[in-house]
Amino acid sequence: MSNKAYYQKQIIDLRAEMAREKEAMKRDNDNYARLIKGASTPSSKASYRKSKVDRAESHKRRIESIKLRIAQAQLNKARASK
Repeated sequence: MSNKAYYQKQIIDLRAEMAREKEAMKRDNDNYARLIKGASTPSSKASYRKSKVDRAESHKRRIESIKLRIAQAQLNKARASK
């Protein structure tokens, strides 16, 4: 396998990973929204809200990391083709 093909496969895999991460983020947001709506006490509701924000930020950091890895793979692919 040439370097160019390797980087192309890596880009495809990273894009799939980013799609999975976005789905996980959506699923977590839905789950926390359900927990918040069904919370019995104000303190548990606040706790769920904090957890929801923290989890969303974690997903966003992972997505940004994947975007950076895609950009790096694209640079490497461009260099490999020269």
